[in-house]
Amino acid sequence: MKPILFNTEMVQAILEGRKTITRRLIKPQPAGDDSALEPYKIGDVLYVRETWAFIPCIDCGLYRHGACRDAPTTYEDKEAISEGCFIYKADYPEPERICWHPSIHMPKQAARVFLRVTEIWPDHLQNINGLHAKAEGCGGFVHINPLYGVPESVHNFKALWDSTLKPSDRPIYGWEANPWVWVVGFERVSKEVAEE
Repeated sequence: MKPILFNTEMVQAILEGRKTITRRLIKPQPAGDDSALEPYKIGDVLYVRETWAFIPCIDCGLYRHGACRDAPTTYEDKEAISEGCFIYKADYPEPERICWHPSIHMPKQAARVFLRVTEIWPDHLQNINGLHAKAEGCGGFVHINPLYGVPESVHNFKALWDSTLKPSDRPIYGWEANPWVWVVGFERVSKEVAEE
C-alpha cells in the first residue's frame, strides 16, 4: 500500500464522491514523449494522507470529537504513548482550536480513506476536458463558457492546479507550462478491502 497526499478541499471532494481522478506531475519531465515510470499500477491500493490531529482521551472533552467512544486507538509519537482518536481537518469546516498536523506527516495508522487505482495514463495537463475537470472535484459546468474560453470546470481546475504550486515552480509545472502528468482514476474502498 502506498501513500498519496491530498489537501483538505480534495479530501472533502473524495468523501462526497465528487473526486474520482487526480493528476500527478511526472518528475522529471519526459524529454518530448510520455516515457516515464508509472507512480502506481492498476489495482494498487493507496492510503490518503490528509491534515490530521490526535486527540488523547484525557483531552477529548466528553467525546466532543466522537471518533473513539467504543475503542480508543493507541498512538505512539516521539514523546508519548496515549489512547485517543485521530480526527481530520476535512471534517471541521469551521476553524477550531486544534493543533493540526500537515498531511505529509500523517502516519499510515491514521489513514481512513483508501483508494484503488482503476486507470492510469500519461497526458499533458492542458488536455483535460470538462468532464475530467469535474471528476477532479472542481465544480462548474462542463460546456464551454464564453467568459473563460474553456469549460467552467476546466477554468476552476486551472486555478486549483496553480494554487497548489510554489510560485517558483509555476514556470515549469504550472498550467501555462503544460507539463506531463499521470492521470490516475480511482475508486474508494474500505479499510478491510485495502488490507486484504
